[in-house]
Amino acid sequence: MLRRCFLSCCLLMVCTVIILFPYRAYAEDPLSEETRKLLEKSLSIVEIDREIKKTEGLKTQAQSKLDMLSGELEAKQAQISASQSQTDDRIRAYYMGEREDLLGALLSTESISDFISVLDIIDMIFERDRDILNDYQEAYRNLMDTRDKQSQLLAELTELKNNLLLQRERVSELQASVNSSLKGSSDAEKLKALMEEMNAYWNNVGLFEVRRHFKALAEAMVDLPEFLKNNGNSITASGTNYTISIKQEDLNAFLRSENEIFNNFAFTFEDGRIIAEGKRDSLQLRVEGHYTIENEPQNSIQFHVDKLVFNGLVLPDTTCRELEEDFDLGFYPKLIIPLVEANEVTLQKGLLIIKLKLAL
Repeated sequence: MLRRCFLSCCLLMVCTVIILFPYRAYAEDPLSEETRKLLEKSLSIVEIDREIKKTEGLKTQAQSKLDMLSGELEAKQAQISASQSQTDDRIRAYYMGEREDLLGALLSTESISDFISVLDIIDMIFERDRDILNDYQEAYRNLMDTRDKQSQLLAELTELKNNLLLQRERVSELQASVNSSLKGSSDAEKLKALMEEMNAYWNNVGLFEVRRHFKALAEAMVDLPEFLKNNGNSITASGTNYTISIKQEDLNAFLRSENEIFNNFAFTFEDGRIIAEGKRDSLQLRVEGHYTIENEPQNSIQFHVDKLVFNGLVLPDTTCRELEEDFDLGFYPKLIIPLVEANEVTLQKGLLIIKLKLAL
């Protein structure tokens, strides 16, 4: 038991040294601009490689779905062909007046019982006609739906393939640039070690911590409408127009009341952009972004990540887009005031202003 505890402690100490080593080195020997750019490129390669693997997985899934849809399409086309002749016969009967003979037979009956019998037969014939026509229409609709899904999936698959080509080209260019810098460096081995340590820290700690902060922020945004409703000074009305004003200090107080992770994290509103910045232990994070009004799938105010800086290193746009897709950092005006829509959002120094109007 003591031996296992000793080994665990040793392992923890080794991991801690590996993780923190680059940052002690930075403090003792500040990075040159050239080295910082080299580390950024190395980190971008890691992140874009991760995006490539993710995209390859999505491409495989899309291709599998496309193959399945192609099989369904063939089956539906066979079903359409099988029922085509029956449908044509029914339609031809109506256009050629053959169904009028049934009405003639009904009118020529000589007794009530014969009339009812012929009426039942006619009803059965018409019902069968309706069933055949309805089945054909349903099969045709299903065929069109499947074709639409196939077309949409083909477009998505094409986009995924193009994205893969683009990202692979980016990685190739970045790798060539890194190799060139290392080749021309007098201390290439030290730079390689520094890149490996930075990449290991990002993969083992940095990525997890960044996603943890974004997850906490997304969870907090769910409660923001209730906070604004309870804060009487945030909302003003003028006729059918409303204005929501959020001070940066109020937002920071709200976030810290939601999660202690924001105790070392602060939001700053500037003209046209919002900055979130914080530091904890050996991790520094800075997020720059802006808000836009979106009307699809519903009216909302969405946050867009323009820049993500981890320990002084700018991460690639692929990481920004992934965080936007995985975490909803927007909020929805109808949750604050029913029957309204946001039509303008403005960021000023220290203030976020949202203008709303009644959705008539």
